[in-house]
Amino acid sequence: MPRTKKEQVVFNGTGRRKSSIARVRIMSGKGDITVNGKPLDEYFGEETLKVIVRQPLTVTNTLDKFDVICTVKGGGFSGQAGAIRHGIARALNAASKEEYRAVLKSNGFLTRDPREKERKKYGLKKARK
Repeated sequence: MPRTKKEQVVFNGTGRRKSSIARVRIMSGKGDITVNGKPLDEYFGEETLKVIVRQPLTVTNTLDKFDVICTVKGGGFSGQAGAIRHGIARALNAASKEEYRAVLKSNGFLTRDPREKERKKYGLKKARK
């Protein structure tokens, strides 16, 4: 549901991946992405993780139209990047139902990745070993 903040419309999205949970807010701006109070380039070291985070914005050609503010908890950097991607896609879907939904859906950004860590079994050192 859109919310106004200082005469600016804000759209929210929650993304999940493995054990990471990301709360994402997008608003009209010039394309700044902030993760846990730090710029994207400072938070994620690897270039592949930065590309993963930007994928929904790149596919919908909105990289320089929205500012993104994320709070992410849990998991490692890869899971956090996937959770942020999922949250951005959901927020974009909320921002414009028909316009971006088909593109986001066809690229698989709106579907939560269900893979989780397999539990350790008794008698073994790890899940399968």
